[in-house]
This record gives sequence, C-alpha cells and structure tokens, in this order.
Amino acid sequence: MGGVNDGVSCTECGGSVRRTGTETVCDDCGLVVDEDAIDRGPEWRSLDEENDERRTGAPLTRARHDKGLSTEIGYGTGAEVSGRRQRQLVRMRRQHNRARLSSKRERNRLYAFTEIRRIVSVLGLPTAIREQACSLFESAQSEDLLCGRSLEGFAAAGVYATCRTNSIARTMDEIVDIARADRSELKAAYDALNRELGLPVGPIDPTDYLPRYASELDLEADVESRAREYAVLLVETGRLGGKNPSGVAAACLYKAAYDHGVEVTQTRAADLADVSRMTIRSTVTDLKNLRQAEDVELPFE
Repeated sequence: MGGVNDGVSCTECGGSVRRTGTETVCDDCGLVVDEDAIDRGPEWRSLDEENDERRTGAPLTRARHDKGLSTEIGYGTGAEVSGRRQRQLVRMRRQHNRARLSSKRERNRLYAFTEIRRIVSVLGLPTAIREQACSLFESAQSEDLLCGRSLEGFAAAGVYATCRTNSIARTMDEIVDIARADRSELKAAYDALNRELGLPVGPIDPTDYLPRYASELDLEADVESRAREYAVLLVETGRLGGKNPSGVAAACLYKAAYDHGVEVTQTRAADLADVSRMTIRSTVTDLKNLRQAEDVELPFE
C-alpha cells in the first residue's frame, strides 16, 4: 500500500513519487528517492484478551542456577478457577518444581546461589558482586572442589573472595556473622578457591576500610585524610607485618581523631574493627615511634 506524496518530486526526472512500504519511488523512472526501514508499529504483541505490553521475560543472570531461563506455573486465584482446578495447579506446580532440578548438582547450585544472594543482600553489596560470586561458585563446582566441604562455606567464601578481588573492604568475620557457615568452613573453602583457581588477590590495604569506618564513627573528611596518611606511612615503612588491616585502619582513625580533638574511644574503634584494644594501642605506639624516629619525617608535619 502506498500513496502519492504531494509537494515531493523526483530528483532525477521531476516526476511524481509514491510511497510503497518503506520506500519512496518515482512513478516515471523508478528511482528510490527515500527509504525508511524503521518499523513504527508497537514493540509488543498480546496473545491474551487483555493488553500486556511485556515483550520479553527477565534478563539472563548468573545468579540463578538456570540463568533465569526456566518457567513457572502461576497461581490462579480468580473466581473462574474452581477448587478442582486449584488442586490440579498445585500438583502441576509441585511436579514442575521437581523437574526444574534434574540432578543433585543443580540442587546444590540452587541452594548455594540462594545463600549467596542472601549474604550479598544483607551486606548491601552491588549486584555485580552477586553475579561474580555465583560464577566463582560454579567454577569451583566444575573443578570438583566441593567434595568434603560444605556448600555454605563455599557460598560465603565466594562472596568474600569476590570482595577481595574487587577491593571491597569486608572482613571474614563480617561475613561469618551473617553466613550459615562458621569461620573454619569459610577459610577452608577460601583456601581451596585461592589455591586451585588462582584468585587475583593480594594483601589487604588498610586504606580500603577507612571510608566505611569513618562514616560509622561520624568522622569528618579531614580526619579520614589524616588517617589515610598514617596508614600509607605504616605500609611504606613496613610496620604492618602480622597486623590485622582492619584493626590498623581503626587505629589510624583513632589516632587521627585524637589529633583533631575528636572524641573516639579505643573500645569503640576496636569493636568496629572486631579486634582487641591491644591492636589499637600497638598501632598507635608504632605511629608515635615513627614520629620520634629521626630518619622518618611525617608527610603532614
């Protein structure tokens, strides 16, 4: 179907042009004057009586054992659904859910992915961390690393390892507190992941903890900046050997707050980093010794 375009003539012969489908064609010489390949119709279609503008399902995701491709039987609760039909739907839904998991391997993956999503949600981590942690668990399952180890431990270790590789400051104790695995299970699974998969992780930098700890202690930006200088100084002078990076960060914030006249107790800083007050005091002592050393000049003095 087409029609003559009034006021538009052929650029070659000056004849009249007619629009046919997506092309504008000269009736005299056949020249294609213009072409519009854009489909201006609706991007959706409805197979039901009611208009449903959804044209696709949920996006693919690594955070589901089937990547989100499986279907579900809905819950028909309308007046047109009889009690007999309701019971039939319940039986169909039960059998369908069983058929979605064809092997024990898939059941384990479903359980672990659910645990990973829960941990990530409680910690308030980004969606990308959840996707990477699920992918890491799938890699561990493919390498048969789960034999003799708990699924809960590998789920928690996947989240912890992903945080480490993305430089997101989360301690192992923070994850153990909300995971269904204890510290030994998480550590055994993390060691297996790190050893067999070669995770690109390095030593934890105390400065990674500073923004979150400063926010929880309600400290200003200048205090955090001074604490960062302290942490960098400890790293450059090799004073971190055997120290908990989380405790070092809390100690630097405590010392910086003291320098600026802000009241922060050692107990509060130690509880925040989940370390003892001795760790806070020993780190502060190291900073004082650096101040007194003749061969070390603090960058902010």
